[in-house]
Amino acid sequence: MDACTLTSRNFRHVLVTLLFYLASQITFDMVTIGPSVPVEVALEVLRSLPPALLDMSWRSTLLGLCLVWYLARHHHPVYLVDFVTFEPPDSWRLTHEQLMTCMRRQRCFTEESISFLKRILDKSGTGQRTAWPPGITQCLNSESATADQSVEAARKESETVICEVVRNCLHRTETYPTEVDILIVNCSLFSPTPSLCAMVMNRFKMRGDVMAYNLSGMGCSASLVGIELAQNVLRSHPNKVALVVSTENLTQNLYHGNERSMLLQNTLFRCGGAAMLLSNKWRDGQRSKFKLLRVVRTQGTGDEAYDAVYECQDANGEHGVRLDRNIVNIAGRTMEKNFTVLGPYVLPLSEQIRVVYTLAQKKLCKYLCKTFDLHKETGATYINKLISYWIPSKIPAYVPDFKRGIDYWCIHAGGRAVVDGVANNLRLQPEHAEPSKYALYNYGNTSSSSIWYEMDYVCKVQQPQKGHRILQVAFGSGFKCNSAVWLCLHT
Repeated sequence: MDACTLTSRNFRHVLVTLLFYLASQITFDMVTIGPSVPVEVALEVLRSLPPALLDMSWRSTLLGLCLVWYLARHHHPVYLVDFVTFEPPDSWRLTHEQLMTCMRRQRCFTEESISFLKRILDKSGTGQRTAWPPGITQCLNSESATADQSVEAARKESETVICEVVRNCLHRTETYPTEVDILIVNCSLFSPTPSLCAMVMNRFKMRGDVMAYNLSGMGCSASLVGIELAQNVLRSHPNKVALVVSTENLTQNLYHGNERSMLLQNTLFRCGGAAMLLSNKWRDGQRSKFKLLRVVRTQGTGDEAYDAVYECQDANGEHGVRLDRNIVNIAGRTMEKNFTVLGPYVLPLSEQIRVVYTLAQKKLCKYLCKTFDLHKETGATYINKLISYWIPSKIPAYVPDFKRGIDYWCIHAGGRAVVDGVANNLRLQPEHAEPSKYALYNYGNTSSSSIWYEMDYVCKVQQPQKGHRILQVAFGSGFKCNSAVWLCLHT
């Protein structure tokens, strides 16, 4: 426990003790001398006060109450001190040709499936140096070898990725493992016992009272779920440090069947990971790169959204993840809901007014069309036709210009179609989609950590200035769309 936390707790204890003493003293006086005497004394004092002093007193009291209300609602800002991403060793990196060799040596795919995988891989937007774990790439060393999908191989992959990013993050931020108060690890498809959180605490000899949370099954948007969880915990625990780790495990999740909707995962997903150090300590604000402004989470609840990304077995019992062919449209609808909530926090007032004006137009036109039976194909009177000429049957939706409120974009690198679809819907410029296409080409879809590879590109290449805002958007199973807005604190 650091000195600031100890001082804060002691101050609260002293304050509570003082308030309890004062309440007890007042109660004792009321019981001893009766309730009427203190009231009479108070009224006599008020009568003796000059009017100006009395006027100043009630204003001071009101100001004090407002100050107490503000302090009660005020949250300590959450800072992103720094973050790191996993750089896979050269032995993990494969070309497209090497990846197709791996697929053939599994000896489970038909020629039709191999051709399908190659076509999808060529169109995926991934480059020639994306990473796969040793448990899968070991078949390149021998024609008779297949993928090692054992628990130990999967654990080895997670340990390699997680321990490297945690070690580098602690080193870069000059933080000792014993200084970490909150630990959050997310990995959707691999949840061993003991947990990945327990593994990190054991390897880095963290304190036994660390608040540890292990998240699984949350899909590619899980990193921002972890960020929001860290934010909420930090708000209720002042002067704390949170370490958030995002990764995914591929060793046990190579699909060995021939169903096309489940073969897509073999061409899109790659190894990756990231570690982020968050803090609500005021002194960390001086050295932090970003401040968290807002996290917005939305999730579709319909059957189509629920089934869009679905872990299951095919007809032959082969385990994998099924991706809906309509997933881009599902992602678009979920993102629309997310941005509807996010808009008031990032858009300038002029854009918000245009959105409200368009919504009012749509409501009014819909009401008038229903009331006067406008735009009927048959049986319309001359008056109805005249009114229909001036009142349109449908008002096109206004898409606000989010570029006026956001300076840099980190769109989840779920695939070329996802990135292009989001960029087209929001009318983004080519430079806004650069971070996503860079991450997709050089690292592939690394699931929840992909937005941090994009953030790394923004910091190193696009170089945001102090005061600029960066938006991260991630999509995940469920179907979820999560977003986070960060404020750049240093150039």
